[in-house]
Amino acid sequence: MTMQTHTADKDWWRGAVIYQIYPRSFQDSNGDGIGDLPGITSRLDYVASLGVDAIWISPFFTSPMKDFGYDVSDYCDVDPMFGTLADFKTLVARAHDLGLKVMIDQVLSHSSDQHPWFKESRQSRDNPKADWYVWSDPQPDGTPPNNWLSIFGGSAWQWDGRREQYYLHNFLTSQPDLNFHCPAVQETLLQTVKFWLDLGVDGFRLDTINFYVHDQLLRSNPPLPPEERDDSIAPRVNPYNHQMHLYSKNRPENLAFLEKFRALLDKYPAAAAVGEVGDAQRGLEIMGDYTAGENRVHMCYSFEFLSGTLPSAARISEVLGALDRVAPDGWACWAYSNHDVVRHATRWGQGLAAQKLMTTLMMCLRGSACLYQGEELGLSEAEVSFEDLQDPYGIEFWPEFKGRDGCRTPMVWQRDNGNGGFSDAKPWLPVSADHMAKAVSEAEVDPDAMIHHYRAAIALRRTLPALAKGGHDAVRHQGTIVYFTREYAGQSVFCAFNLSGESAQMDSPTGAWSQAGASVQGVEPGAHLSLGPWQAAIWVQE
Repeated sequence: MTMQTHTADKDWWRGAVIYQIYPRSFQDSNGDGIGDLPGITSRLDYVASLGVDAIWISPFFTSPMKDFGYDVSDYCDVDPMFGTLADFKTLVARAHDLGLKVMIDQVLSHSSDQHPWFKESRQSRDNPKADWYVWSDPQPDGTPPNNWLSIFGGSAWQWDGRREQYYLHNFLTSQPDLNFHCPAVQETLLQTVKFWLDLGVDGFRLDTINFYVHDQLLRSNPPLPPEERDDSIAPRVNPYNHQMHLYSKNRPENLAFLEKFRALLDKYPAAAAVGEVGDAQRGLEIMGDYTAGENRVHMCYSFEFLSGTLPSAARISEVLGALDRVAPDGWACWAYSNHDVVRHATRWGQGLAAQKLMTTLMMCLRGSACLYQGEELGLSEAEVSFEDLQDPYGIEFWPEFKGRDGCRTPMVWQRDNGNGGFSDAKPWLPVSADHMAKAVSEAEVDPDAMIHHYRAAIALRRTLPALAKGGHDAVRHQGTIVYFTREYAGQSVFCAFNLSGESAQMDSPTGAWSQAGASVQGVEPGAHLSLGPWQAAIWVQE
């Protein structure tokens, strides 16, 4: 077994800043218009220059690409469009040389319908893999076994004539759900995890972690009252929002598998995992369950700040207060943008000053942080015409929901290149003309560009250990100001943020303080705290 030797810090993930790379859209190295692993390797110096601790690479496994890699047909190989296993090993080695950890996406809840496991499973009801997926007889009238819905629209059940049964798919019909009630499935999936650990990866982002286990009795989900519906998991036009998903996901049996998963990771010096909890009603509660103690996942990816409305001071206080109640020992991984949601520069509709302040806030919150490629440039959501759409989700719900292509357009590296320096060929998605002025080449020489603020905010987090690893007192708000104190190893840091375009005031904390936030445009200590529009105060106790 190849063990990780570049670090022995088992706690590196706590407070880490993780940079998400969507491989199709980061850098094309071979001129086919699609990003690839050698392209990522060629840009790792840039990523390291941001000061982040790790990269998370979205799926690059062998796949028919019906959902762009989240439909895996071989868990232990690289899809040829992205390169080879040798290319991946080169990427890992270069990342480690630069001090970057490497996390990869593990899509364990479902596979592609082109995976050999499913091809065998669907042949009959008595073959060796007959129970590797979730199969059920129809109801007497031929309809699906229950009311479960797919996130991509319609029933979560698809009829298969060979077995004369329905199979479960929480996503596309081409993404059948694996049956975690089958011990062989769990063991085989853990072996695929071990495969990548032995290649030197430092951790995993676990896709749809709360979807692994379904209710064995196949009970129907109850309805969700309209006033409780939330669009952070699925768009409002999707009937998926009309159910409380008690039985199709979020099952307590999932904890036993997570403990097996963690036991495997603990055999390696410093492997860690962040689980994506996709649930609008019980997300924080599930996070508490999944990160409790030392034998489940290390942290969970939170959806609370991926909603369509800019979080207010009151909302941030509410979320962090709820997290303290339901997961006092848990660890969140915060994000504002990712490959599935409208970029926050557009979603929140705020200017540069607000975006900068929200970046500083993320770097001060208790938890880890995940940045999505291009947000450090202040990229907005790209407009993609229907004719150029690739995302099946957007094609299904157009025009009320335009899908995820607008946040997946290629990274812009150079303004003087028609494709933004991403590729010499026509990219798989068009490069946004609006993004060109914010290309890396332009941002690096513009002192007011967003990228410099990201570097400063990340550096501040590194400089003050309390911001990365510390606890906090109660997160409170006063009007438009949210404030708290972080503490770690004798260091106390007071943080206050005015989430408003108007000035705001509050009393300063008692004691002697010195300014730590000059690099992120914070204010100096005083007897009375007066914050200008979108301004922060970050003070260290003397």
